[in-house]
Amino acid sequence: MAEMDMPVAGAEASADNKQMVNAIIASVLGWALDLFDLFILLYVAPVVGALFFPASNAALSLAAVYGSFAVTLLMRPIGSAVFGHFADVHGRKQAMLVAIIGVGISTAAFGLLPTIAQVGVIAPVIFLALRLVQGVFVGGVVASTHTIGTESVPPQWRGAMSGLVGGGGAGIGALLASFIFLITSSVFPGDAFAVWGWRFMFFSGLLSSLLGWFIFRNLEESPYFKELKRQQSNKQAKVSKAPVKDVFSGEYRGVLLINLLITFGGGAGYYLTSGYLPSFLKVINAVPNQTSSLILMGASVSAFFSAVLVGALSDRIGRKKTFLMIGVLAAVLLPLCYLNLAATKDTTQITLYALAIAFIGNAGYAPVLIFLNERFPTALRASGTGLSWNIGFALGGMMPTFVSLVSGSPAEIPMSLAYFAVGVFVIYLIGAIVIPETKGNFR
Repeated sequence: MAEMDMPVAGAEASADNKQMVNAIIASVLGWALDLFDLFILLYVAPVVGALFFPASNAALSLAAVYGSFAVTLLMRPIGSAVFGHFADVHGRKQAMLVAIIGVGISTAAFGLLPTIAQVGVIAPVIFLALRLVQGVFVGGVVASTHTIGTESVPPQWRGAMSGLVGGGGAGIGALLASFIFLITSSVFPGDAFAVWGWRFMFFSGLLSSLLGWFIFRNLEESPYFKELKRQQSNKQAKVSKAPVKDVFSGEYRGVLLINLLITFGGGAGYYLTSGYLPSFLKVINAVPNQTSSLILMGASVSAFFSAVLVGALSDRIGRKKTFLMIGVLAAVLLPLCYLNLAATKDTTQITLYALAIAFIGNAGYAPVLIFLNERFPTALRASGTGLSWNIGFALGGMMPTFVSLVSGSPAEIPMSLAYFAVGVFVIYLIGAIVIPETKGNFR
């Protein structure tokens, strides 16, 4: 690894109140809009499966759709490498702006695609190719949103900020997707949703591009990055021109590999809970679209509070203890919630279990963002955080596909989810045991 004198060592770079508020809003909404675009596919997965990946078994069709979701996740590390390099060398702001606009436009493009009934096997090929493009931009959003917010707030708020961006942003993104799903389900009820409703769900991705441009165009750089550039200009710091290479070499290679135990567990837990809930409610509980959208909106609110509360908890007791506590609770409670949710037809009980599943799933990765930020210096933070997050979440995002594949029928999905939940949180706990405590290690 190239020798580097890390900036702001032993000191805290600080932002004024206006800059801090703008950075918080940009990070939260940037990640929310990004996940809003991704969640659209999850909300229309059964319909898209029938139109692009038809199969005699509904579980196989669903597996194909989740497979296309995994394809996007697998491209995210490439996006984080490209945009993370740009963010570490040139700044977080421009990387965030380009990435979020790219995600929105590529999402809207799905609404224009022909189905397999219209053009044959070329339809799923085009669909998957567009998912690859979308994945690169999604990876770029992570590299910038997951650093500029935490770099702009005081130390005692960083855990809460981690939960607010990572889980809170996800909750807001899911809430927006639920709201759009509710509107389109009302405008295009019944069979009409399979004709036009799903297309308008994707068209709504243009909203995220417009909002992203409006929010980020006046954003300032983080105080840590400003300090880094000041030290560079005064020749007080030597920073490598290849931060991605440095993350994969020397001391940081081991840091990256250990980080993946946590990010894989947290990512898989998220996609097996909030990510799988829309399909679970439709396929297993047979909940009508409009009712489902209301339940999922409630689950998004539950996810939001979970992430912020658990992130703030890590500021008090430390990142390591928080990971250990959440890992044990999730491994025990999630299987029970899945099986009980599948066994009930009562709307009230379905809602309560959905809220619990969303709460637990988002708690798992609430402190992950700040933990990753504290593992890398400012000169490598966007690249290191982006790669650690995206590689782990890419692997974790494949778990819903495997759940659907190993389930011989939809009736077997709840038990498969229960087994997978235990497995991924055991890995998460192993990571929690071997990692060091990072609270206070921000440089």
